[in-house]
Amino acid sequence: MPERDEFSFLPAQATDLGRDVPSVERVHLTLPDGRTLSGLRWGDAPPAVTLLHGAGLNAHTWDTTLLHLGVPALALDLPGHGDSSWRDDAAYVARVLAPDVVTALEEWTSGAQVLVGHSLGGLTAAAVAASRPDLVSRLAIVDITPGVDPSAGPAQIRAFFAGPTDWASREDLVERALSFGLGGSPEAAARGVFLNSRVRPDGRVEWKHHFAHLAAAAANAGADPTTPDAVKAVLSATGWDDLAEVTAPVTLIRGERGFVTIPDAEELERRVPGAVVHALPTGHNAQEDDPEGLAHLIRSLLPSP
Repeated sequence: MPERDEFSFLPAQATDLGRDVPSVERVHLTLPDGRTLSGLRWGDAPPAVTLLHGAGLNAHTWDTTLLHLGVPALALDLPGHGDSSWRDDAAYVARVLAPDVVTALEEWTSGAQVLVGHSLGGLTAAAVAASRPDLVSRLAIVDITPGVDPSAGPAQIRAFFAGPTDWASREDLVERALSFGLGGSPEAAARGVFLNSRVRPDGRVEWKHHFAHLAAAAANAGADPTTPDAVKAVLSATGWDDLAEVTAPVTLIRGERGFVTIPDAEELERRVPGAVVHALPTGHNAQEDDPEGLAHLIRSLLPSP
């Protein structure tokens, strides 16, 4: 794979969409306990929208959506993902992650945000909105509710991440992803692998996110690799109480082939009066399956210029 940096893919993506290449920079923040929180700041003006990705992903999952959206934005790497530090306690649950997101919002934004969260990021976004209503003008959660168990997701994804934790090259990892039916086209798989992996000092390639390593450790210990305890903790985190405390308007965006069923969406509407539900013809990762449609929905949540 040719030598690249994390922004090398953007010109071709922008050209394909007929868009100009925006200003995007990597930002880092040292947390009080010494961990690093990282993210991507899009545009030169203060962010109008902040986005939180799902488990096993990173801030770049929003790239195409943000190219379509075309507004100043902040996309965070949640702890344990991307360029943010792993947690020693592997406590990747919404209420534990929320204070780090609050710190990032205080540091990198200057007004209440349209806060968008996918999957684990959606539960985390709800916890942020409940604890700091002054920081969130609207809350949008993508294909998750507190009543959904994402461990019911595609078995090949769980098996894929429970496999080896390092490879000789990114090309090997791309081939593995394609053999599992993941990543889409070879070009898309190469981009996804590059942005979600790193080369260690010994030259081996490993995933950036902690979940693959937790899943592999569980498999090596003879446990069920599809639901290691740390992952179960994420999936079982209580979030209905958080949503009940959110004062900002709430929007649920579900994928018609995703994790959130129609009864799940109806339960959210029952528990969160005034919540609005939209459906997209996507799987769980709406931001990758239909980035233009998702951008259109997010744009409708932004204040009028």
